[in-house]
Amino acid sequence: MRIGIEAQRIFRKKKHGMDFVAIAMIQCLQQIDKENEYFIFINEQEDQGVIKETKNFKLVPLRQSSYPIWEQIHLPKAIKHYKCDLLHCTSNTAPVNISVPLFVTLHDIIYLEKMDLTQGSWYQRLGNIYRKWNVPIIVNKAKKIFTVSKYEQQRIMNHFGLNEGNVVVTYNGVGNHFKPVSDEEANAITSKYELPDKYILFLGNTDPKKNLINVIKAIWNLKQKGRLSAKLVMPDFGIENLKRILSDIEAQDLLPEIHLTGYIPNIDLPAIYQKAEQFLYPSLRESFGIPILEAMSCGTPVITSKAASMPEVAGDAALLVDPKNYGEISDAIYTLSTDSDLVRQLKSKGFERAPQFSYLQSAKDILQTYKRELNRL
Repeated sequence: MRIGIEAQRIFRKKKHGMDFVAIAMIQCLQQIDKENEYFIFINEQEDQGVIKETKNFKLVPLRQSSYPIWEQIHLPKAIKHYKCDLLHCTSNTAPVNISVPLFVTLHDIIYLEKMDLTQGSWYQRLGNIYRKWNVPIIVNKAKKIFTVSKYEQQRIMNHFGLNEGNVVVTYNGVGNHFKPVSDEEANAITSKYELPDKYILFLGNTDPKKNLINVIKAIWNLKQKGRLSAKLVMPDFGIENLKRILSDIEAQDLLPEIHLTGYIPNIDLPAIYQKAEQFLYPSLRESFGIPILEAMSCGTPVITSKAASMPEVAGDAALLVDPKNYGEISDAIYTLSTDSDLVRQLKSKGFERAPQFSYLQSAKDILQTYKRELNRL
């Protein structure tokens, strides 16, 4: 087979969730498949170390352009030029006119649900508009849809009236470098970001689903009660946005308790997780929640949501809270700060839970699906 894989954003410097999933899938396919030919279609090449060409894996840079132009015009032309037998699009969207069987990884359909799409950055809003147009079209064209949890599989099936055979669950996993590091390395990295001695880690952004407002309210609640024993560390967030949010909820005095780091490269995150007193991930809606497993793999106790896919991922290895109840989030933070036995239990369970999710197994399932569907043609 000549397999085309859309991986437009995997070489950008500031990578996020879907980029790492695509990278892991490609790396695992390189491990298990020495027979078929792969053409990895990419855009910018700022960070060239993440994927290396091999005998049967070729990187194909296409003309740099906006996401829709790249995907709807340049990608279909490249598929024809390289005589691909199929195209796998890895990040929710795909060309609407394609001449070969289409496989799509549909991480989520949040943008099709009744959520407020006027919030978030302009980039996030425009992306949601594009997905809202594109996804209903490509779902009907795709040979198979891959998604990352049973929760999301059910959402997709219900929304589009599909059956289980149309939507295949291929779980995300956790990168091999997410594991405890030496004290020397951990101290060097936390010093690099000038992190406080004791901190709670929260990976949030302006996306409404990350539940930033309730997290801030929970921390403010702890401070008002004299129960806040660690600072809140927030990577990849701007000071002006933070000041505006604190002003909106009349919590300006909380500013000294929050430490902003800017973007943290993925390679530095294990040490950041490891040194954290706890990891806070009470999202309103996630299709999977990779950071839950990352934190567990580094020995960090996790607080996450009772909602969406997060119980499916966390199992009994995390404290689960109602993400809409900031008091419940606050209580969970305080419990972990005072109950050392519970912390030890969660760390132990987390180390056992994380390896149950495997990118390698998902890559094997994806490859088998390619073969099975093309044999049916």
